[in-house]
Amino acid sequence: MAAVLEAMCAGSVEAFDRFYERYAPLVMQIALRMMEDRMEAEDLCHDVFLEVLRSGRKFDRSRGSIESWLAVLTRSRALDRRRRARRALQGSTHASGARIPEIETAAAPEDLVVLRFQRAAVREAFAALPSRQRRALANAFYSEKTQRELADEWNVPLGTVKSWIRGGLANLRKQMAVRGWIAGGEGGTPHDGE
Repeated sequence: MAAVLEAMCAGSVEAFDRFYERYAPLVMQIALRMMEDRMEAEDLCHDVFLEVLRSGRKFDRSRGSIESWLAVLTRSRALDRRRRARRALQGSTHASGARIPEIETAAAPEDLVVLRFQRAAVREAFAALPSRQRRALANAFYSEKTQRELADEWNVPLGTVKSWIRGGLANLRKQMAVRGWIAGGEGGTPHDGE
């Protein structure tokens, strides 16, 4: 299966299908045991296989089997998710000690499912952006720096930073449309093609 892993990392869809068919049950079993929630486990399984696609070339046969590598990777990602969830819960308490209500707690279960799928689609779409657009968008929305400060830091003209951001947003919109989440530039739920 190491050859299948190499072919998959080189871009073979057939190899990915074979690899996924062989190892998805193992990853899912570990994910279910660790996450104790089917949707979370499926999301984790998805993340693990994306990680394998990104870093599968780093797999070293001399350090163990593919099964053990996947088991360790799945366990590690599950622990990361649980830590993040714990921090999020701790962070959602106001300074006065009162719990801040979260939007998701009031949502209907079907809305939560759609929200999870939408978040996964956004992560995939964001990961598909060219690196400059991804970096510009991440900094524009999550850092406290202005576009001018980013241009100075990256030693590029201000117009270039603006272009990367504008292009990144357009590309992200296009990626979400391809995934069926938006149509005609408007937000919404995925289309099932019916």
